[in-house]
Amino acid sequence: MEKDLKKLPKHIAFIIDGNGRWAKKRGLSRSMGHKAGFNRLEKTIKECFYGYGIPIVSIYAFSTENWNRPQDEVDYLVEIFRKYVGNSFAKKYPEVRLNIMGDYTKFPQDVAESARKTMEQTKDNTKFILNLGINYSGQDELVYAVNNILAEGIQNVDRQTIEDHLYTKGQPPVDFCVRTSGEYRISNFMLWQLAYAEFYFPKVCWPGYTSKHLYASLLEFQNRDRRFGAIKE
Repeated sequence: MEKDLKKLPKHIAFIIDGNGRWAKKRGLSRSMGHKAGFNRLEKTIKECFYGYGIPIVSIYAFSTENWNRPQDEVDYLVEIFRKYVGNSFAKKYPEVRLNIMGDYTKFPQDVAESARKTMEQTKDNTKFILNLGINYSGQDELVYAVNNILAEGIQNVDRQTIEDHLYTKGQPPVDFCVRTSGEYRISNFMLWQLAYAEFYFPKVCWPGYTSKHLYASLLEFQNRDRRFGAIKE
């Protein structure tokens, strides 16, 4: 079956799971698993944007619970973010707007400042959006939205009100969510935005999620019958 470019998701999300297990199978440290996972992430993002023309990609990179991991592992992940959200981002992705989901101010001051500057620098890019979840929690995002609604004194709240106060304000919901490593859960990721998403759980760990796996995932999406609660005649 060939992919139909007219039936690709407009918004794809990835829960990039299995870096540590991938490394353990190869006798490597967990940090080396994260390094391999980051390299795969960059390739996958570019394939989604420039290969398939998918306009929005969301990544679950670091949850609020990940602070509980061993300190050397956390330090390594922070260093990855330091390099990724720095000045080189706009050069790597000249048409991409970086939108960070989560309280990135909890990271070291230089990382937080780089993140803020890069979001400001890329805010007018409209062709592609990268939502990067770092220090992210779907439940906390809803609390964040509610608190902002209360602060603005809004009395009557509907779905649109909440959507206008999420990290993904102005974006369409997620069409397709891929979680690697064979785990069957969403782990508190984009709870509102995933309401009608299709899910796919390949068993491969994230660093091994190749271009072929991405292609297979998109074919799987095209085979889904999305009815959104309605009945097709």
